[in-house]
Formats: sequence, structure tokens, C-alpha cells
Amino acid sequence: MHYAYASTTDAPHQGQVAEINIIPLADVMLVLLVIFMIASPALSYPIPLQLQQAGSPDTPVVASEPIRLAIAADGQLAWNGNAISAWALPGMLERESARDPADRPSLALSVDPDSDYQAVATVLAAAQNADITRIGFVQP
Repeated sequence: MHYAYASTTDAPHQGQVAEINIIPLADVMLVLLVIFMIASPALSYPIPLQLQQAGSPDTPVVASEPIRLAIAADGQLAWNGNAISAWALPGMLERESARDPADRPSLALSVDPDSDYQAVATVLAAAQNADITRIGFVQP
């Protein structure tokens, strides 16, 4: 019997070295290449995008003033500098959002570093429920 490895007790077979037959590997790789070449055009499909049309340069873009909402370390909220309660926030956000549905307001959050995460999550959830998508974090 011929083995692919040599043993110390089998003197006539000490020169044998294992050989790897790469022809089946090359065949498999070529088949995979052909499969991927056939399948890749079928996988690429157009993504529908609705891009914003450029306005005329004569029309200046007027950005609405963002809602400035501050969250203190103890969870107190301030709407444009005026203290409000957490339960009144969703209604106020919905009223501002419904004022001009085509141009929803932006929200500028000023969060104290020591504030609780739950207070921030509640404000973000209220903004999402009011369809306010432009939210920015500003330094307190």
C-alpha cells in the first residue's frame, strides 16, 4: 500500500509527498463564476427615488425657526425658554407639526449631560409621533 505520508519505520516510502489535485477545485470555481455572472444582473434592480426638484434661484429659501427644547438634569423641559410639563409636550409638538404639514418644524434639543436617558427617549418618541423628522442636538 502506498500512503501519502512517510513513517519512520517504512523506509521505501520516505520520499513520498502528498499532492493536492486542483483540477476539481478549478472546475468548481469556474462553475460558481458562471452562476454568479448569470445571477448578478437579475439581482440588480432599480431603486425608486424621488429627488427634490431644484427651485428657481430667485426664490429665497426661508428656514423656519426651530423649536428649542431643553432637557434639564432633573427631567424638566423648557420650550423656547419656557418651562413646560412632560405630559403637555406631545400636544404641543403635534400642534406645531399640524400648523404646516408641508414644512414640518425642526426640533433643536439641548440635553444636560446628567439628564436621564428615559427623558430623552420620551421626547424623541413624542417628536416621532408628531411626524417631526428634523431633530438636532445642540450644546446646552
